[in-house]
Amino acid sequence: MKTICIYSLLCCFFCASVMAQEVKNYDICIYGGTSAGVIAAYTASKAGKSVVLIEPGGRLGGMSSGGLGYTDIGNKYVVKGLALDFYRKLGAHYDKFEQWIFEPKVAEAIFQEYIKNSNVTVLYHHQLTSVNKKGNTIQEIALGPTKGQADPDIHLKAKVYLDCTYEGDLMAKAGVSYHVGREDNSVYGETLNGVQLMTGHQIPDGIDPYQIPGDATSGLLWGITDSHLQAGGTGDQKVQAYNYRIALSNVPENRLPIEKPANYDPDKYALLKRIKQKVPWKGLNDVFIWSLMPNGKTDINNRNGFSTDMIGMNWDYPEADYARRREIIQAHEEYTKGLLYFVGHDTSVPAAVREEMLQWGYPKDEYVENGHWSPQLYIREARRMQGALVMTQHHCQGEEVAADDIGYAAYTMDSHNCDRLVVNGMVKNEGNVEVGGFPPFPIAYRAIVPKKAEVGNLLVPVCLSASHIAYGSIRMEPVFMVLAQSAAVAACLAIDEAIPVQEVDVQEIKAVLAKNPKADGRNADVFIDSQDDSSVTFEGKWNTESSGGYGRHYLTAGKGDKGVVRFTAKDLREGAYTIYSYYPKLKEGASSLHFKLFNGTDWEEKKIAVSEIQIEGQTAGDWLQLGTINAQVGKEAYVEISNDEADGVVAANAVLFVPIDDQQ
Repeated sequence: MKTICIYSLLCCFFCASVMAQEVKNYDICIYGGTSAGVIAAYTASKAGKSVVLIEPGGRLGGMSSGGLGYTDIGNKYVVKGLALDFYRKLGAHYDKFEQWIFEPKVAEAIFQEYIKNSNVTVLYHHQLTSVNKKGNTIQEIALGPTKGQADPDIHLKAKVYLDCTYEGDLMAKAGVSYHVGREDNSVYGETLNGVQLMTGHQIPDGIDPYQIPGDATSGLLWGITDSHLQAGGTGDQKVQAYNYRIALSNVPENRLPIEKPANYDPDKYALLKRIKQKVPWKGLNDVFIWSLMPNGKTDINNRNGFSTDMIGMNWDYPEADYARRREIIQAHEEYTKGLLYFVGHDTSVPAAVREEMLQWGYPKDEYVENGHWSPQLYIREARRMQGALVMTQHHCQGEEVAADDIGYAAYTMDSHNCDRLVVNGMVKNEGNVEVGGFPPFPIAYRAIVPKKAEVGNLLVPVCLSASHIAYGSIRMEPVFMVLAQSAAVAACLAIDEAIPVQEVDVQEIKAVLAKNPKADGRNADVFIDSQDDSSVTFEGKWNTESSGGYGRHYLTAGKGDKGVVRFTAKDLREGAYTIYSYYPKLKEGASSLHFKLFNGTDWEEKKIAVSEIQIEGQTAGDWLQLGTINAQVGKEAYVEISNDEADGVVAANAVLFVPIDDQQ
């Protein structure tokens, strides 16, 4: 009897081992359920591929559903395809055309909608443990359960893999070359990389760094490192600061109080006390970028010298194991919750500011599964691949142009501070860079694929090949989604043609995207840019501008410069269209805008007061709805923008014809 029992136990153990080693096969395996991961999975699934999406946590959307609702983008021109569809879906939720400011739960619901409307297998709470390669080909990957989960290991085999994580874990385990930290300026001939001591988000002069002012032997205040300032442009492995984009609510029935967090230590905010002794409190906006979201919520971000950024506390995060990363994440959560509590309760904070803080609390309807706190730390930068082409400052500023473009970026070259140290006896932050003023620039396909000798069946649209400072411009959620859609199309082409991803023809990627840019069968909008010579004509004096509009250029006419710009939509299919014109916000703009809409037979005049236009998000303009037309077969429709009788500058930027049937 004992022998039979032992035999049975051995059989059970053997069967369990076999089951644990069972390999599941897919066409495409995507690691990371970020916004990029969801868009890539949806794109590949709609192309008929079998897809598995692995999310180490329990929530889809990454930062786009994790608190970053005040969209960082700069120029909406770069947002194409499914990325634009995402913001249009947000618009539909809020009864608008597009919405760039939104609640986390609404974003998550839309990402879940993409998955629901596809045939993607999603694995939650699993993280990468190993990668099996043969030559330059990933054969399979192994996943283990995240902390607290009891599931067995899972082995997955795919033809092509995508790393859509913020950390680049799959890329790293697959043996791809990458960089962590800041390159020396000399590496790529840049001027904004490496050590940078600038004025942005800086601590005022004269703040003593020591626990006992003037006594270096007393030790440094919390949050100040013992680093020594290196020469400007010097490379190092320091990583720009992470933080939480904080969702709070001021709606009493949806507000939970900000209570003292576990391990609360007011000494962590001693430096803030000293700063505010020198520069007294005026309000919450002294310390936070307090951006308002719909329905009485916030997207709070870092501001000035001491805020939500936990400077210098994340340097080992990119290369850390999962246990150490959890410690770093927990430390950021405790610090941030402690800061909110400190501002609302510490007697060093003026009573009026404390009262202002106490009007806010954690929203009951957000992050319900995670104690109403975002599960996604803002990993601004971790590993960055070193591919066949490295995007650099030169690409951002147009000195070099990638011909194999599969997306565009448009944001300022932006790095948060990397260190907080003592400089000339004072506390200073180091690493902040904010340099813009350039038009949208193309991102190379070569920047999202590894070197062919390293891996031939992997694409990396998030931790892509870029220098630290170029990544600072590229690293925006809408751009990640655009690159992910292109990566998914490339993966499908590589499978269909049985070639390495490096050999995929970029023109084929573009052709697929142009044929069906939204990947769901809807007809594309008809877009006409002011620089389109075949569809745009103008009379009078118009100047070309390159900053603040939609796309690379737009036209302006000053007061008294009578003129008309006509945007003609040729070969419109018959049907109803809603027409939009892009309005760039102008310093000396006219108080009203004049338009004429023509459907091929009849025309209608429109006048819009500039005072009624609301610009949302970190963009310099927005689409204005002009009205609707019914396009007729064989007849050209057009929109005219006139500065006749204008009392200021008028802009003619771009016009959009959106099929009404496609807006349902």
